[in-house]
Amino acid sequence: MNALMERDAQLIAQPAPAPSIRAEAALSKILGYSAVIVAVLIIGIPVFWLVTGALKTNREIFNASPQWLPSHLMLDNFANAWNGAPFGRYYINSFITTILGAACEITMAVTTAYALVFVRFPKRDWVFVLLLLALMVPEEVVIVPNYLTIANWRLVNTYAGIVLPGASIAFGTFLLRQYFRTLPPDLIDASRVDGAGHVRAMISIVAPVAAPAVATAGLLSVVAKWNDYLWPLIVTTTSDMRTLPIGISWLLDQEGNTEWGVVMAATLFVVVPVILVFLYAQRFLVSGIAAGAVKG
Repeated sequence: MNALMERDAQLIAQPAPAPSIRAEAALSKILGYSAVIVAVLIIGIPVFWLVTGALKTNREIFNASPQWLPSHLMLDNFANAWNGAPFGRYYINSFITTILGAACEITMAVTTAYALVFVRFPKRDWVFVLLLLALMVPEEVVIVPNYLTIANWRLVNTYAGIVLPGASIAFGTFLLRQYFRTLPPDLIDASRVDGAGHVRAMISIVAPVAAPAVATAGLLSVVAKWNDYLWPLIVTTTSDMRTLPIGISWLLDQEGNTEWGVVMAATLFVVVPVILVFLYAQRFLVSGIAAGAVKG
């Protein structure tokens, strides 16, 4: 009882926070909320203009005073966009190339990052330096060598020709390698005591624990391959092998008579699936962080 009374007396005797401290806390909170609002406006206004523009006429889009909402909904823009190019076929091609490409890239990234962290072999650090050098090479520099290689393998205008050059990207390996280095070595040591080899340890231990990093790398890969325009345009020769980003260019009029409402509607065909994938994968990111936490 005396101990409780002494503790209560100490709590009562403690001075209240100074007004300056409360003012600094309130100011930091206001600045934080203001930054969030500015970020939302910078990101949200173009998206809002895209959505509303898909429901407008050209006159409303090019009005001297910005017209944020359409006077009446031009739902025909979506039908005209869908009929202006074979978007049904483009959806199939984009799904196939994105899923195959992202799966190959994540597989290569996980295995390479695991080898760079947990497998000892000569000149391992030199391999990582070469990986960093690969990050500095612009994609445009390797387009001609990649095309000549794909042409020699007779894979032009095929799904394999679209997927193979992007099957291994240095950034994904670099991201996972840095995350794997933060994992406690006790996990791998315990798996070796239990008789697990490298493949078993990678699949059953490292990959589940590193689920947040793997999910992040997978999401970045899916978005990049879904939005890829230049390489599928170069390596395909027929319209039935084109992807969605290329389909949007079909709606542009070279004489300047482009119906931008139709183009914006077609752009939504490309953007909406990526948003849905992100919303679906977000819960895996959160659950992966919770499941991958290591308790000491």
